[in-house]
Amino acid sequence: MKRKIKLPEPLFVEHGERAVILFHAYSGSSNDVRMMCRFLEKKNYTVYTPIFSGHATLSPEDILSETATQWEQDAQEAVDFLKNRGYKKIAVLGLSMGGIFAMNLLTRGEEAIIGGGFFCSPIFPVKNKVPENFAVYAETVLRTAEINETELADRMVKVKEQSIQQLQQIENYAAKTAADLKKITTPVFAAQAGKDEMIDATGVFQTIEGLTHTKITFNWYPNSGHVLTVGPEHKELEQDVANYLDTLLWNEEI
Repeated sequence: MKRKIKLPEPLFVEHGERAVILFHAYSGSSNDVRMMCRFLEKKNYTVYTPIFSGHATLSPEDILSETATQWEQDAQEAVDFLKNRGYKKIAVLGLSMGGIFAMNLLTRGEEAIIGGGFFCSPIFPVKNKVPENFAVYAETVLRTAEINETELADRMVKVKEQSIQQLQQIENYAAKTAADLKKITTPVFAAQAGKDEMIDATGVFQTIEGLTHTKITFNWYPNSGHVLTVGPEHKELEQDVANYLDTLLWNEEI
């Protein structure tokens, strides 16, 4: 008898009029940003942590069956969800891939989005170990699902092939976002882990250089790895994000 496994779910906590969306990473889920969500909730923020299509299942192929276009739509739908709930001012932030989609939202100049940013996001192409990491993730998920060894081996061959193709698609999407960074005029929060084992940490400086028409809050976390939101400096990151959010033009009195 297979054990029952509780899968991650989106989080939506309503508090004050200030609304924040937190996007998760490529092989992640709302668990990536759960601690930040809880921290901001205590600061009286309304926080929404959606889950990208294909994620938070026991089949890594579900992620591979999706596209960057679908995830872009997911990101926009998250904004629309909050707007439909009556929130007029929204900040968008994301970890790794989630940060790419957050930054893409900022390039659109939508009136409701007053700021946002990214944590360890490869907006510009950098050396990375994402394919290897996804393979580890996929095997872990399949073993959790108690797949037999023969099926596991067969599925992993296909997973590795498909993930390389999909990651190229994500890189292409990121490159388009990078080309539009100059369109961003709302304040941006940028965070990078100094011990990032997934992507070249120095790539963040190219992104900062591309943000030519806005105010940038940049923080470097020397002792953290790629999943900055759950790393040893996550409390510092949470406070830094809160400090940044407090500088945005929420205009609650209007």
